[in-house]
Amino acid sequence: LSAVLKNILTYNKEFPFDVQPVPLRKILAPGEEEHLEFEEDDEEGGAGAGSPDSFPPRVPGTLLPRLPSEPGMTLLTINIEKIGLKDAGQCIDPYITVSVKDLNGIDLTPVQDTPVALRKEDTYVHFNVDIEIQKHIEKLTKGAAIFFEFKHYKPKKRFTSTKCFAFMEMDEIKPGAIVIELYKKPTDFKRKKLQLLTKKPLYLHLHQTLHKD
Repeated sequence: LSAVLKNILTYNKEFPFDVQPVPLRKILAPGEEEHLEFEEDDEEGGAGAGSPDSFPPRVPGTLLPRLPSEPGMTLLTINIEKIGLKDAGQCIDPYITVSVKDLNGIDLTPVQDTPVALRKEDTYVHFNVDIEIQKHIEKLTKGAAIFFEFKHYKPKKRFTSTKCFAFMEMDEIKPGAIVIELYKKPTDFKRKKLQLLTKKPLYLHLHQTLHKD
């Protein structure tokens, strides 16, 4: 036993199989990556660097089912169609985190992650995935907003980073298609200091469906 304890933290390829530590993929909480060294060049290019063999496992989705209907209450389904980005083709394992926040940035519903994007084409990353908002519209507090954070994996730093975000306010909830502007990170849940990601006409494309009994 003493021999085991002595060598337990030692990397020995022969005992009894190769147990060399494997670097873990780190997924950071919203805003956490802002405390790390910021490399603008890494955002603009080089995101696709590295061989396919070095890519970590894909991020699974955490989508939730539609809530039960209630008389006189409205449920909202948002289809995330696509997002326009000038370097769309270089984004690795992109997905979108959807949350509903009040004016103070406090969560009003569980946070959901989409599965990794279906495909990348020209200046668009395509998702075509439905998000079921986990609260009846009538029960959301005044000033609430639905946030969409576009995230992608950075192989050089081995973590998933927020690239940009968009949000939709309550007066924008209506059936049909909508396009919303993209803002620079870090995600500003309080909507106080917003900066557009680009002057180019690139947006998040959504389609809303309202369900009312």
